[in-house]
Amino acid sequence: MKRICHFISEYMGALVLLSAVAAYFFPEMMSRIRPKTINYLLGLVMFGMGLTLNLGDFRVVFSRPRNLFIGCLAQFTVMPLLAWLLSRVFALDEALALGVVLVGCCPGGTASNVITYLAKGDLALSVGMTGVSTLLSPLLTPLLTWFLIGKQVDVNVLQMFLSILWVVIVPIVAGLVVKRIWKGFTERCVDYLPAVSSLAICFIVAIVIAANAPKLMRGGALVVLVVVLHNVCGLLLGYFAGRLAGLSTAQRRAVSIEVGMQNSGLASSLAVMHFAAYPLASVPGAVFSVWHNISGAVVARIYARRSRQL
Repeated sequence: MKRICHFISEYMGALVLLSAVAAYFFPEMMSRIRPKTINYLLGLVMFGMGLTLNLGDFRVVFSRPRNLFIGCLAQFTVMPLLAWLLSRVFALDEALALGVVLVGCCPGGTASNVITYLAKGDLALSVGMTGVSTLLSPLLTPLLTWFLIGKQVDVNVLQMFLSILWVVIVPIVAGLVVKRIWKGFTERCVDYLPAVSSLAICFIVAIVIAANAPKLMRGGALVVLVVVLHNVCGLLLGYFAGRLAGLSTAQRRAVSIEVGMQNSGLASSLAVMHFAAYPLASVPGAVFSVWHNISGAVVARIYARRSRQL
């Protein structure tokens, strides 16, 4: 069983891509699954994140507050502004612009820690950034979304705040509590958690792609182009932000990956919960989930190779 779980987590990018392709060509497979299922799947991922976190993971907040501040500042400025800029440059309609902005305003993704480890980056900084940006997301994600696109689309900041609390923060806290109370049980589950999270993300992507397959056939190429540019520019600008701040090479890599890899599942979930009038708003998050796992694996290999050459 552990080998199967290792295979699933190891080839997560490929599995997410296969899920997206299957849902695109055979959307009827997912037709019975309600879009709101995304919320439960994301909650499961966040619960798993809580089970793997330790209070020691947040030690970087007190030991290196400057590094963490630089990383989180880049997280909540680079990607939101890039999202807004790309939506304007490519003249995206309201739904797609909203979806891209939602992705940009979300915190770092859970897969970023694994990618940072493979890239020989500063893992402690990566975990700290993921945790802190996630804790800040109930406040910053709704406010940034409202600020960037509130004139085009009605954004209910309070409702988004509450949704992120229930879908992200509560499951994480529940995971931390379970780990504290049933430590032995949690230790036995740790080997299986990455695979469970990977499968949940596969289902999230499949549900969104299947629900919007007909519309994607008409404008899917533009969505993919914008998502790729958003992610790649985020990775590059995150690295250079760390460089401008005088961070070490390992720290720059962590910031680069944290900035470029978003919690795109949260973006899709928020689109489904709060912007049902714009069905395509959930698509950029799903496409981002596919792409950033692929780009993350490539970036990790490039960074790791450069480390071996030094």
